[in-house]
Amino acid sequence: MGLRQFMLSAALSFVGAAGLSVTAHAEDRVLKVSLQTELQILDPIITTINATRVFAYLVFDELVAIDSEGHYKPQMLSGWDVSADRLTYTFHLRDGLKFSDGAPVTSEDCIASIERWAKRDGFGAQLMDAADRFKIIDTKTFELSLRRPFAFVIDALGKPGHQIPVVMPARLARLDANTAVPEVIGSGPFIFLKDQWRAGAKAVFARNPNYVPRSEPADGLAGGKLVSFDRIELLSIPDQSTRVAALQKGEVDLLEVVPYDYINLLRKDPNVTIGKQPTIAQNMIAINVNHAQAPFDNPLIRRALQVAVEQSDVMAGLGVPPDMYRVCYSIYMCGNSGSSDAGTEYSREVGPKAAQKLLKEAGYKGEPVVFLHAGTSALLNPVGSVIADQMKQAGFNIDFRTSDYATVASRRLKKSPGADGGWGVTPMVMTGIDLLNPLAQQMVSLNCMENNPGWYCAPAMNDLLKVYSQASTAADSNKSRDEIQAVFHKNVNYVLAGQFAAPPAYRSDLKGMIPFSFPVFWNVRRE
Repeated sequence: MGLRQFMLSAALSFVGAAGLSVTAHAEDRVLKVSLQTELQILDPIITTINATRVFAYLVFDELVAIDSEGHYKPQMLSGWDVSADRLTYTFHLRDGLKFSDGAPVTSEDCIASIERWAKRDGFGAQLMDAADRFKIIDTKTFELSLRRPFAFVIDALGKPGHQIPVVMPARLARLDANTAVPEVIGSGPFIFLKDQWRAGAKAVFARNPNYVPRSEPADGLAGGKLVSFDRIELLSIPDQSTRVAALQKGEVDLLEVVPYDYINLLRKDPNVTIGKQPTIAQNMIAINVNHAQAPFDNPLIRRALQVAVEQSDVMAGLGVPPDMYRVCYSIYMCGNSGSSDAGTEYSREVGPKAAQKLLKEAGYKGEPVVFLHAGTSALLNPVGSVIADQMKQAGFNIDFRTSDYATVASRRLKKSPGADGGWGVTPMVMTGIDLLNPLAQQMVSLNCMENNPGWYCAPAMNDLLKVYSQASTAADSNKSRDEIQAVFHKNVNYVLAGQFAAPPAYRSDLKGMIPFSFPVFWNVRRE
């Protein structure tokens, strides 16, 4: 080989090696994640789908954020002042806040965003019922005046989910609150690359160069959201064995929820870590019931369904290890200081046999019950099959409809009868962080609201929620919480089907993962 040929060959080899190095480095800067549900809706006040919540915390931010222990901390705010009579709150935005399009975040944007959110959310509606007016003091300072005391102003502005009071530009926030905004512009740590989005398949996010993190360490949704990855990819992988194999091969970095059948396998893999969940991050299976259509417009038939569900069998069907679940009939979750037994007397005798008599006494005539079953969800697929079987044993005529989760979520919004594209029941996963405060949780706070799939309406509930919002002592607060739960069970807003842990799994080279109810992508890095 001549000198020229040798030099050329060496140069090409160097370029090839460099190219591989660049490619490998680029891949190291990409975090690939498989969620348990598909991303279909891009507006976090329009839906309660968990994938949209994950999306929201990537591209948006909140004025206040909750930490891993349930405490509320300033996030977009530098702080707030409260008057002596607790009827005036003055909020101060921190310096340097910008939207992803480069425009500064202003008081006007914050007020418009709060008002839009409050039109769709029960907690927001309670806040606005107590409010007199908002007032802009300057571009970084605004004021909320109350007509009456409201004990949870800060909790409302930091609500972690369903629906989320994110801040967006005022021009978008002033659009119809019942229609998803046409643009995704937030002030969060990432930018959504809409041109690369394939609904239900893949969503891509890039680092937001305009994002200014707080100086405090990250803790839950609070603190400094330091970003180590240039790109986040949310990937839909419907088959559970394929998801697990992809994690083991390094084709994805994180599974939002570990399929329980694979926990022991993954625990033995040194390249995979099973994440830990704090107590408030555990989950509840809750059956969403369509109160607007027969047969569940009859409260006695709802009560028969309530009794038909045997929680331990549902958890067994899910495959949850015994140390990771518990039977629980409290809407505030069990095992914490806010748990309650009010209204749970029916739970002393449950199961299909106990429900058969109630169903007969209720006058059930065999009307078909459209059961929406999310076959692609690691959690909802197995529990749906068990719950449907329990309902059949109790005497319900089940019309079992299996589809992907996105289809279930879309059909769940339809109030029409099952024969016209509507539905009767569908299981859901509730996260504990969303259930601690009755004003924030969707199983009671959306009472009698039209944008409430299931359309439950208990006449006494709104007054009880208002009393709770004004409670001045712990005793008064606990009394109201018990009364709210008792009405929930009497009206059978939802049917509870068991409390459990649903940990994530991720590649062991990921460090700094923040344990929470759903995956967050700041603070994490690859080593």
